[in-house]
Amino acid sequence: MFTKILIANRGEIACRVAATARRMGIKTVAVYSEADAGAKHVAGCDEAVLIGPAAAKESYLRGDKIIAVALATGAQAIHPGYGFLSENADFADACAQAGLVFIGPPAAAMRAMGSKSAAKSLMEKARVPLVPGYHGDIQDADFLQAQADQMGYPVLLKASAGGGGKGMRVVENTADFKAALASCKREAISSFGDDKVLAEKYLSRPRHIEIQVFADTVGNCIYLFERDCSVQRRHQKVLEEAPAPNMPPERRAAMGEAAVAAAKAVGYVGAGTVEFIANQDGSFYFMEMNTRLQVEHPVTEMITGTDLVEWQLRVACGEALPKQQHELRIHGHAIEARIYAENPEKGFLPSIGTLRHLNTPAAVTFKLGGAGGVPAAVRVDSGVREGDAISPFYDPMIAKLIVWGADRAEALARMAQALSEYQIVGLASNIAFLKRLIEGAAFATADLDTGLIERNQESLFPALRAAPPAALALAAVSLMVAEKELSESQSAGNPSDPWGNALGWRLNSALRRQLSFSDDYTLASEVKAKAYVNEVEYHAGGWLLDGQALTLMTRRGLELSIKLGDSAAHGTVRRDGEVFHVFTGGAHYALHYLDPMAHAGEAEAEGGRLTAPMPGKVVAVLVEKGQQVKKGEPLVIMEAMKMEHTIAAPHDGLVEDILYAVGDQVGDGAPLLAFSAV
Repeated sequence: MFTKILIANRGEIACRVAATARRMGIKTVAVYSEADAGAKHVAGCDEAVLIGPAAAKESYLRGDKIIAVALATGAQAIHPGYGFLSENADFADACAQAGLVFIGPPAAAMRAMGSKSAAKSLMEKARVPLVPGYHGDIQDADFLQAQADQMGYPVLLKASAGGGGKGMRVVENTADFKAALASCKREAISSFGDDKVLAEKYLSRPRHIEIQVFADTVGNCIYLFERDCSVQRRHQKVLEEAPAPNMPPERRAAMGEAAVAAAKAVGYVGAGTVEFIANQDGSFYFMEMNTRLQVEHPVTEMITGTDLVEWQLRVACGEALPKQQHELRIHGHAIEARIYAENPEKGFLPSIGTLRHLNTPAAVTFKLGGAGGVPAAVRVDSGVREGDAISPFYDPMIAKLIVWGADRAEALARMAQALSEYQIVGLASNIAFLKRLIEGAAFATADLDTGLIERNQESLFPALRAAPPAALALAAVSLMVAEKELSESQSAGNPSDPWGNALGWRLNSALRRQLSFSDDYTLASEVKAKAYVNEVEYHAGGWLLDGQALTLMTRRGLELSIKLGDSAAHGTVRRDGEVFHVFTGGAHYALHYLDPMAHAGEAEAEGGRLTAPMPGKVVAVLVEKGQQVKKGEPLVIMEAMKMEHTIAAPHDGLVEDILYAVGDQVGDGAPLLAFSAV
C-alpha cells in the first residue's frame, strides 16, 4: 500500500479522500491556489503546497506543477478527485512517465470514453443500446442543423468532451438551432478546450440512471448497483438516490451487465460510472461514461457498506477488488442533496460571499460494513467551515448532505429533518428549495424524470409569504436582549444607573416602542405595507408584543426559546449587520431591521444601466450602440462560475452605450451597458 499520496483537488472531495487515507495510515499532500490558502482541505492534509494563483488554469489545472510537488514531497501516487484533471489522459500519462501512480483508469480508457461521439461508436460495437443521434466529426452548423431536422425536435446538443451539465442545450425548433449551437460551443471550449458537439434526440420525461462500476488489474469487473440522478437543474444534478425507485431486479441486472460490458470494452480499471437515459417504459440507452469517482458516490457507499476511495487506493496498488458481484447486497436507501451557494428564485444564479454563520445537522458516524447492514446515518461531506468564502473561481457547492434509512420513506423523513437543521448566513443557498423538493408530491411518490423541477414550478417556487409571528417575536427578543447586554457592558462602572441598563425603565410608566422589520415579502410591489411594525411594551420579566405577553424562557448562544401568548417557539437568531436571520420551524427568515436611528433612506441605484449579476467574463455582446430592442431580447452573455448567464432587456428600449467588450472581466454589479426605455 502507498505510504503517501498527493490529492490534486480541492474542497469536499479533497477532504473526503484525505479522511480515508488517514484511516488507512496513508500520509497526504494537499495542493492549493492563492484563493485557497486557508481552505479546509489544506488544514486536513499532512502537508500542503501552494501551486499558483486563484484561476484554476494557473493552479489546479497545472499538471506539471502538481507532478513536481508530488515528486518533491515523496508522494507515490496522485488522486485526482473529480473535475479538474481527473479525466485528463495526458495528465495520467505524465504521471506514469514521472514514476507516479495515477489513481484512476488507464489513459487509453479515458481517451476512449472522453469523447462522447467516439464512446458511442464503441458502445455500438459492444451492443450497448444507444439514443438515436449524430455522433460524427462533421461540425458544420448547416450540416448539424440538417441532422437535427431529420431527427425531429426537441434535440439535445452536448459537448463531446463535456460533463457536469456544461456545454448542453435543448433545442425546441430549427429556428433556434444555430444560436443554441454557438452558445453550446462557446461553453464547451471554455470548460473543456474542445468545442466539438454531438446531437441526439431529446427524450420526453426520461430518467437519468447511472451504474457504479469497478474493475481491477487482474480481470475482475463488477457493478455496485444504480443511482437515480433524475432531479436536475441546468442539466446538473440536485438530488441523487440509491437504489433507483421502482427498479425491477431484472432491469437492474440488465443495466448492470450493460455497464460492465461498457467498462470491459475499453479495458477499464478503477472506479467509473456508466450513465444511462431511461424511458418511463423501462427501456434505457447509453449516454456516457464518467471515468472517475462521481460526486454522488456516497449514496452507493451507504447502501453497499463500502468505502469506494479505499477501493480506489487498493486497486491502484494492484490488489484485487475487495468483493465480487455475488457478495454485494443493497441495504436500505440513501439520498444525497447538493447544498449550493445559489439563488433558485433567480434562475439558480450562483452566489458568492462569506459563510458568516454555518450550522450543519449533527452527523452520525458512518460505520462501514456494520453487521446486519448499514446503520442509520446522516453524513455531511464539506470542504468549507464557518468564516470561509465561496469565491467566483470555483464551483459553488458548499457541501453534500447524505442520509440513509431502512427504506425510502425513512430516508426522505431523515433528509427533510436534516435540511431543517442546516443553517447558512452570508450568501444565498438552495436549502429551502431542496426541502420543498424532498417534501413535494413528485419526489415523495418517485414520479421522477429530468423535467421534474420544470413540471413543478408552482409548488417549488411558491409565492412569497409573510413571516409568521413567531419569527418576528424571536427577532425582537434577540434585538432587545442584545441591547440590554450592550448597555450593561457600557455601564459596568455604575450598574445601578436606571438610564444605562436598557431594561425599559420609565418613571410612572412603561416604555413603549415600535420595532419595524422588512423582508422580500413586504418589499414586494403587491404588498401595501412596507414593513412589519410591532408594538413593544416593556415590563418586569418580559414584554408585551402587540398586546400579547412575550417572555424569554431560555437562551443558549444564538438559540432562543420564547413564549408568545399561549404559544411557545424555539429558534436560532443570527444577526448579520441590520439583518436578523431567524431559523425556526424548519424555515429561514431574513428580517431587515429598520433602525429609526439610522439615516432615513438610501440613494437608489442608478437606473438605466444593466449590471453584471456576479463577477465574470463577457463572452458575447449581441447588440450594437444605438440599437432598439424589445423586452426579453438578449443583450450580453457572461460566463461566471463555469456557467453562461444571459443579460436580457428588462423592457423595450434603446442601447445608448456598450461599456465592455468580449473577453473583458467585469466585477459584481458592474454596469454592462447604458439602456433607456422608449
